[in-house]
Amino acid sequence: MASLSASNHVARVLSVANHVADVDASSRIENSWRRCLISHKLDPARQGPPQTLTEAEIRHVAEPLEETIRLLTPELDDLARVLRDAGYCVNLADANATMLFSRLPGEADARMFLDWKIYTGSNFAETFEGTNGLGTALAEQKPILVHRDEHFRAQWHMFSCAVAPLFDHAGRLAGAINITSCREDLERAAHQLALAVTMEATRRMEAAIFRDHFRNAWIASVPDNGGSGLLAYDDDRRIVGACRSARALLGLTDGLIASGIDLSRYIKPDHAHHADDVLEMRRADGRPLGQSHVAPPLRAKSATLRRDAPTDRFDALHRLAGRDPALVRSVKRLRSIGDHNLPVLLHGETGVGKDVFARAIHAASNRARNNYVALNCAAMPESLIDAELFGYEAGAFTGARRDGSKGLIVQADGGTLFLDEIGDMPIGLQTRLLRVLENREVWPLGALKPVPVDIRLISATHRDLGRMAEEGAFRADLYFRLRGMEVRLPALRDRADRDDIIAHVAREEAPNCRLSDEAWALLSAYPYPGNMRQLRHVLRLAGCTAEDGVITDADLDLPPFGARMEADLEAAERATIIEALRKHGGRVTEAARALKLSRATLYRKIKAMKIETAR
Repeated sequence: MASLSASNHVARVLSVANHVADVDASSRIENSWRRCLISHKLDPARQGPPQTLTEAEIRHVAEPLEETIRLLTPELDDLARVLRDAGYCVNLADANATMLFSRLPGEADARMFLDWKIYTGSNFAETFEGTNGLGTALAEQKPILVHRDEHFRAQWHMFSCAVAPLFDHAGRLAGAINITSCREDLERAAHQLALAVTMEATRRMEAAIFRDHFRNAWIASVPDNGGSGLLAYDDDRRIVGACRSARALLGLTDGLIASGIDLSRYIKPDHAHHADDVLEMRRADGRPLGQSHVAPPLRAKSATLRRDAPTDRFDALHRLAGRDPALVRSVKRLRSIGDHNLPVLLHGETGVGKDVFARAIHAASNRARNNYVALNCAAMPESLIDAELFGYEAGAFTGARRDGSKGLIVQADGGTLFLDEIGDMPIGLQTRLLRVLENREVWPLGALKPVPVDIRLISATHRDLGRMAEEGAFRADLYFRLRGMEVRLPALRDRADRDDIIAHVAREEAPNCRLSDEAWALLSAYPYPGNMRQLRHVLRLAGCTAEDGVITDADLDLPPFGARMEADLEAAERATIIEALRKHGGRVTEAARALKLSRATLYRKIKAMKIETAR
């Protein structure tokens, strides 16, 4: 049956090449099939895995992109978490379609990807593998969804691939973000939605690349259809860089930028006096694009340019702390320990951002130039944690890599090792980890001698490790080793600056949308059992589904919560409204403005909750 299906597919591909009209494939897929047959001379019936690089070859290919991979890893990890339950793997590939970063889904779905070598080191260039999401998106430099039998080779029909090309700070093709699922129960429409989510994530990654490259320049956001156009200029208002969409909108070329073209060519002269102005951007032909706020540099320039803007390496931690008093105190304590090699234990519910906080601690340390290596102890099968963490020599066990593996601890030498959900680490591995922390050396599996290491350890958990240690479920001596300083990250519903966070995340995840009063009220009142991760996912999806740029409560995928939590939430909301009314002398209009609600919405809530107002 399978061979018959394969032969039918080959006939379909050949019929497209011969311009037969009744083949069910989009024009882009048809054009790609023709390229594969005519230009690449490929056989759609060919079987076998893709070309896969050795570990040494991967290191050589990845070396020029190391900083980019490190910069984009948080966003890639977040995308993987968003799509994990749908069975997607997430890959970052270079411009030649070689996968350099991979995050696999749960163990059941991951097996097929591993069997077919869809992981780091695999190459899916269209010239080798025919029509596929990664290779075809790179060949055409456009986002694409290649769904099941749209693949050129019959053997890839179990996969659906959604891919967005990635462009660097100068608008050059840098690679692509690929998501692949082997779930048969997902229709094409579901994959289209996943593609939209991936495209949004890719735009954020491109913005991160641009801002990092021009971190010593001023940045202006140029209004475009995607909301992601960025322009960089110096203190003399000479344009020094522009992203791909800004180049297209403003007619900028490398030659114009190299000539030091003045920003005034694209804005009204009377708006060009101060760095914090609102700019009215104009195309090269003088037609207005709209207004844009100018963002200050992300960090100080060299001393000769901006002596008045000192760098603070703790900025990221301060931004994460926001206006929450407990977190502000924790960041102050983290500043006080400075670069002392003191282990940090982060405690908080799932989704509060423990990994993001850990990265910020690493970035604020004297180890920031070295590796930040992370392992989720709960997501890794117990049988693999040992080899991943401590490494192994060649031939240490059946299935080991030919060259062995350094292990995550050795990879983090000189930098930071982050162990997420360490409460799920098996007792036996806890003993080995304790030995590493005490002796500062690692014994890889099968090794004849130890490897010295210098790491800073940051751990995270949602469990009560103290109680687990008392009950014998976690080694007490390791617990006290990990707890050099404990930082408790509050749940989103408990943060004093929750509304600030919701507004900030809405700007990041749905930059081209505004929230209706009802949507804001729902977001502000919801308890977020999934915390920051849930908030981001909800707003990201809402930004994709909102009509006419307005997010309504119908766009918010917020599942119902328990009756007790609902009662607690209503009591908290009632108390918040009463406090706002008290602060503003019972004046509903001013209280509504402070609560970011419409007056009508607030009146409805006052009536429903039977709150008495001053007469």
